[in-house]
Amino acid sequence: MLKTLISGVIIVLCLSLLLGVLILFFGISDQPDISNSLQLTHEDITRAKRILHEGVTTKPDEINTIELTQADLNLAANYLLNRYITSTVNIELKPNVLRFKVTTTLPKNSLGHYLNISFRLGNDQENVLPSLTKFKAGKLLLPAKLAALVVDNIIRYTSLNNYFILATRPIQTIKIDPDKISIRYYSTIETLAQAKKFLARNNNNPDIDIYQAKIADIVKQHDPNWRLSLAELLKPLFQLALQRSTIDTAINENKLVIMAINNYVNTNDTQKLLALPNINATKPEKYPTFLYKRIDLAQHFIASATITASVNGQVATIIGEEKELSDSNGGSGFSFIDLTADKAGTRFGELATATPESARRLQQAMANIKDYTDFMPNPNDLPEHMNDAEFKERYQSVNSENYQKLSKEIDERITSIPLYH
Repeated sequence: MLKTLISGVIIVLCLSLLLGVLILFFGISDQPDISNSLQLTHEDITRAKRILHEGVTTKPDEINTIELTQADLNLAANYLLNRYITSTVNIELKPNVLRFKVTTTLPKNSLGHYLNISFRLGNDQENVLPSLTKFKAGKLLLPAKLAALVVDNIIRYTSLNNYFILATRPIQTIKIDPDKISIRYYSTIETLAQAKKFLARNNNNPDIDIYQAKIADIVKQHDPNWRLSLAELLKPLFQLALQRSTIDTAINENKLVIMAINNYVNTNDTQKLLALPNINATKPEKYPTFLYKRIDLAQHFIASATITASVNGQVATIIGEEKELSDSNGGSGFSFIDLTADKAGTRFGELATATPESARRLQQAMANIKDYTDFMPNPNDLPEHMNDAEFKERYQSVNSENYQKLSKEIDERITSIPLYH
């Protein structure tokens, strides 16, 4: 029995390795199979969030149905996937079939810039979950049973299994029509309690306490008669990260630095947005943090860096624009000054986590900065406090020529800083 089990495990590992090699060899290319220039509007994001929260108001012990069109599926899938990695998804509905095409932008490497895969899920009976019936890596068609076996075992023997169980256990039927997919589900009190318990698990990293303690020490020694600059937090923490990390651990250490500083600067706002763990092990005396004599710029910069380090840069950009558009409609007004801090923070987060080499170079540069001008351009001459009507009169939308021209100018200001070369 033990011999059979060990043999089975070895076979699965070999098949997984084979599938991984085939996907890398045939799936990676310098050309995307589908356009990778996703542009989500403010309305798109609002709609995607509404779709993804369809089941939030579900009551226990009630049968519920969600109906999603092809457009709904594509919008939700692109928004959700781009929270983690820059990608484009195209989903097509056919009778009893879901067809997926996915193009993912990869970090710089010698093999290619894009990973292209496509697959098909199908079911002939509504009470059966759709299964993998086709899988392609680039132009290579792989045996569906092999791909399904490997995917199933990856899910079964990793932490993904918990998410899979929580997502699929309440489902009773799935009906796939050419114009929509209908999901009928039933959640018990026990199921909802298990989901809440699992998703609320605290994943604290004890190493972050070191950076929390460093912040407490910096704040304790700070002269209250002077503004606390964001540079006064970033420089010593990156000096510490440079001492603590190697090329292999630099990315993780940078994430801890950014998250610790964000936890001080923005309290819990960004944590709620990203569902990050509560990292309040050390609570130093609180001083507001500034960039160019403004508290909001420090908040925008480090929040965007955190989102990028935890998710990806495209989501940080979208969230930054969404926030400004929201402010233009009854808030503080659309601000290109705030948007500059968002963009600079996004670029900073990308450098901090793009590759081990990039992470290490950022540590070395930040350990020797003079002040905040070494990572944030001066944005104070840019327009701000525009209400919705004024923004639309001057810039129409974030896709207009006038808006894109100013957005490009902001990008050029950021790029002109040596740190971002």
